[in-house]
Amino acid sequence: MAESRAKCGKSLPPWLATFADLMSLLMCFFVLLLSFAEIDAIRFKKMADSMRDAFGVQREITVTEIVKGVSVIKTEFSPSVTEPSPIAELRQETVDANREEVKIDDATREAVGEEEQERINEQIEEKVEELRAALAEEIERGLVSVEKEASRVLIRIREKGSFDSGSADLDIGFFRVMERISEAVAGIPGKVVVAGHTDDVPISTSRFRSNWELSSARAVTVVHSLLRNPSVDATRVVVEGHADSQPLAPNDTRDNRAKNRRVELILIRGEDVERGGSLETGNTAAEL
Repeated sequence: MAESRAKCGKSLPPWLATFADLMSLLMCFFVLLLSFAEIDAIRFKKMADSMRDAFGVQREITVTEIVKGVSVIKTEFSPSVTEPSPIAELRQETVDANREEVKIDDATREAVGEEEQERINEQIEEKVEELRAALAEEIERGLVSVEKEASRVLIRIREKGSFDSGSADLDIGFFRVMERISEAVAGIPGKVVVAGHTDDVPISTSRFRSNWELSSARAVTVVHSLLRNPSVDATRVVVEGHADSQPLAPNDTRDNRAKNRRVELILIRGEDVERGGSLETGNTAAEL
């Protein structure tokens, strides 16, 4: 009876079942790896271009939509991802690469600066000549001197004819001179430094405890006289008192001390205004 049973056909080798299981496990493993991975769109594009050039692929697909994700498996973009879009990065690089910048060389900038400074100097020179002509009588009498140095105009008011000895009150006859000076100051833009100076003879009165107070008070008096002209902007004016710290001549004779007792108006334009800081007014210009 056993001999009458039908015999089974030849089956597959036993090792093939193990091999199939192994292949299935490997496929699942790589699918999982791929699902967890994120694609660098820029590197992927470079690789695709390289492959296209290597294999001669000429077909191009125009991208009409913004990339919605960074994963091969996901089809939707997650709002929680804060990294910038690869397309935005590519566009940024393209714009920066094609941007044209206008560059001005140092020689051109220097030429423009020199031209502007020359124009300013010409305007200042004209104002200086006008002021000298208006104050010709006072300059001849030695009451006032007018000088120009670079972008500065120096108007030096002597004590003689303007202030009594030890006093900070302006003489009545000098107000007419101050009117002409204020007109010139109003016509020259820039900073106006009014600095008072004295000799080295100590002073101690009920009004002035030292030469510092006397020099400052005289400078303030001149400023008040300037500001009587409404064309002079008060925000341009700076008051300084130097006492005997910046003499024009050694305080060894009566004439030299008289030279040192003065009030100076320094009109500053151009680069000197931009530099700012402390202004040296002692020996700004030589006496006329």
